[in-house]
Amino acid sequence: MAEAEGDNPLALDNQLCFSLYAASRAMTGLYRELLGDLGLTYPQYLVMLALWERGTLTVKELSHALHLDSGTLSPLLRRLEGVGLLTRARSSTDERVVEVSATTEGEALRARAEEVPGRVLCAADLPPERVEELREALGQLTRSVETAARRHAGC
Repeated sequence: MAEAEGDNPLALDNQLCFSLYAASRAMTGLYRELLGDLGLTYPQYLVMLALWERGTLTVKELSHALHLDSGTLSPLLRRLEGVGLLTRARSSTDERVVEVSATTEGEALRARAEEVPGRVLCAADLPPERVEELREALGQLTRSVETAARRHAGC
C-alpha cells in the first residue's frame, strides 16, 4: 500500500525541486513564445536585459549577474555578436578583460522588448504584491542554496 502523499518524503509533488522545475519550464515556454518575434532565446534575452539595465559590462560581471559560467555565456555572446546586437572588445586598461556592450541595433531592440514583462505578469495572474513576495522568496532560496553548495554543507 502506498504512503499518503503528505507523509511520503519522496512523493514527486512533495519535492520543492519539482515545483521549481515545473514553474521554470512553464515560464521559459512562455518567454520562448513572447521572444520569438524579437529573434531572441530566453538566455539571450537575459544577456540583453543585463546590458540594457547596466550598460557596458565585463564578461565576468555579466557571468556573475546571470549566474552563468563562462562556458555557457561565451556561445551566447558569440551568437548575439553575430547577429549584431552586441560587441565584445578587450578593455583598454587591461587586455585580459573583455567588455560587452549593446550595439545601436541592440539598444533599438529594447523598445520592442518593453512589452514582454507586462505580458508575463498578465499570464502569471498574480497580484503585484505576490509577485514581489515570490521574487524575494526565490532570491533568498537561490542565495541559501548557493551558499550551502559553496560550503558543501548539508543539513
